[in-house]
Amino acid sequence: MDKRTDFGFQQVPEGEKSARVRGVFDSVAERYDLMNDLMSLGLHRVWKAFAVQVARPRPGERVLDVAAGSGDLAQAMGRRVAPGGEIWLTDINYRMLGRGRDRLLDSGSLAPAVQCDAEKLPFPAGYFDCVTVAFGLRNMTHKDAALAEMARVLKPGGRLVVLEFSKVWAPLAKAYDWYSFEVIPRIGARVAGDAESYRYLAESIRMHPDQATLKAMMESAGLAQVEVFNLAAGVVAVHRGVRF
Repeated sequence: MDKRTDFGFQQVPEGEKSARVRGVFDSVAERYDLMNDLMSLGLHRVWKAFAVQVARPRPGERVLDVAAGSGDLAQAMGRRVAPGGEIWLTDINYRMLGRGRDRLLDSGSLAPAVQCDAEKLPFPAGYFDCVTVAFGLRNMTHKDAALAEMARVLKPGGRLVVLEFSKVWAPLAKAYDWYSFEVIPRIGARVAGDAESYRYLAESIRMHPDQATLKAMMESAGLAQVEVFNLAAGVVAVHRGVRF
């Protein structure tokens, strides 16, 4: 019997999840940035700016942005590693990767873009000074394998920074659930013509490990000095770890 995994609140065969995730982002790619602004009231820009500060990119470093999406985090990281540094983008979804690559090209940055599964990164061990992943880890089938791959491609002393939705402060949970399951799918239907993809994205947040669990997973992947920074009362969290 095939192993099963979560796809939102559904259980699906493990082999199907990545294709379903690609389908979600194929559907939302054209309105992705606009929907992020609407859903978060623009706060996603603040969260990503904070993640860049936590990552501490320096001129001349080589940085990998996993699940780079439309490339806004990669663009910000790229500005910090110039001159002489490199920013690389990966994503499992071709349409999203193309948007990210084009964003960086439009800003004058030539960034290699590689379509691949984060669980099988096509890079040698110890290749990057910093790896980032923003709002992508929760969509991965085997999060532990993906974290281990991100740790593998880091140089000793390199940093992994994970920005992801997390466990909200308990007194806010009821209001947050209402917003997630009632308001966001309606915005998705009106703006992107797709309520179901945004319902999945809300569900996927609830299935994602909480702050403490993700911290332990990063430590198991070979990262030390793992720190957790809660933002917006735990709606999102930034985790930073250092490669042994």
